[in-house]
Amino acid sequence: MQVRLQKFLAEAGVASRRAGERLIVNGLVEVNGKIVKELGTKVDPLHDTVKVEGRPVKSRRKIYVALHKPRGVLSTRSDELERRIITDLLPREWSHLHPVGRLDRDSEGLIFLTNDGDFTLRLTHPRFGVRKCYRAIVEGRVEPAMLKRFLEGVEHEGEMLKAERARIVDSNNSHSIVELELAEGKNREVRRLFETQGLVVERLQRTQIGPIRLAELPEGKWRALTEGEVKSLLNLPPAPPPAAKA
Repeated sequence: MQVRLQKFLAEAGVASRRAGERLIVNGLVEVNGKIVKELGTKVDPLHDTVKVEGRPVKSRRKIYVALHKPRGVLSTRSDELERRIITDLLPREWSHLHPVGRLDRDSEGLIFLTNDGDFTLRLTHPRFGVRKCYRAIVEGRVEPAMLKRFLEGVEHEGEMLKAERARIVDSNNSHSIVELELAEGKNREVRRLFETQGLVVERLQRTQIGPIRLAELPEGKWRALTEGEVKSLLNLPPAPPPAAKA
C-alpha cells in the first residue's frame, strides 16, 4: 500500500509531517536513488528505498499499547521538572511511543500509547466522537437532577460540557460514586462537570475507550493491543452530527 512521502517520514520517526515536507521541498529526500521535491509523491514502504540526506530510512513497526496509568504520573514523554512520566512504565525501546489523548496527573486508568499517528487522530479528533467511560468518586451527595444537567449539557468557562450517559452507582452525604460516558474528551471534562455543581472529584478512573475495557489490567502495567482490538478501534463508526435545536 502506498502512502504519502511525508507521512512515511513521520511514521519512521524522522520528522513531523510539517518538517518532513520541508525536507522534501529542500531536496534532501531520495526515493529509489532520485531526489524528490513533490509533496504529493507516494511510496511503498515495503518495496521503495527512501533516504534522507543520504541515510536510509526504514518504516517502523506500528505498536499499540494499553496501559493502566497510576495517579501522579504525567501523560507525556518528557517533563522539565523530572516528574514521573508515562513512558517510564514502558520498556526502554518503546520510549518513542506517544500517548493517545490524555489523562491529567491526578487521574488514573486506561490510556493507549502508539507510534501510529493515524490511530491517534482516529481516537482523539472530536469528529469521530470515540466514547470513553469514567468512574468518579465525588465528595458529597450527587443527585439525579445533576446528572440530568450533565446529559443536557452545562457551560463552564465559556465551553459546553456534556455527558452521553451518566449513572449513580452509590450516593450518601459524604461521598458518591458515579459512572459517566463522554464523547468529546475535553480537558478535565469530568472534573469540570462536577465543579459546575459545586462538587469535587476525589478519585477519577477511566475504565473504557471505545470497546476496550481496563478490566483486570493492574495499575502501572501495560499490554499490547491485539490486531482485532486495533481494528475494532479504527472501524468505529463516526459520531452522528449534533441534533438541530428547535
